[in-house]
Amino acid sequence: MKRFLHKLLGDKGERAAVRFLKKKGMRIVARQYRNQFGEIDIIALDGTCIVFVEVKTRQSANSGQPFEAVDNRKQRKLTKLALVWLKKNKRLSQSARFDVISIIWPEGKQEPHIDHFINAFEAIGD
Repeated sequence: MKRFLHKLLGDKGERAAVRFLKKKGMRIVARQYRNQFGEIDIIALDGTCIVFVEVKTRQSANSGQPFEAVDNRKQRKLTKLALVWLKKNKRLSQSARFDVISIIWPEGKQEPHIDHFINAFEAIGD
């Protein structure tokens, strides 16, 4: 049950992140893109730049800020995912970046607190 509630909160956070990005003028290209390496939460266009967005949602910061979960291991995984997407869509020459959206959404609150970290990390290779 706890895992199910965690997934519901994550999905709710991703929907809020999509609304947030659209308000900033970004165009959503894909949500929950999956390949053999895992999943990218959101792929968007900011002008001509492809943006791979990792969304982390928590009910509180008691165990740390949500963005802190995007560690080196996660960054390496997102880099692999993004590279596969860029190759598959023939966009290797297009500029790209990795953003992180960190959301704290306390239970019972209508609106979350959203922090957007633009160009949060550089691509990491093995």
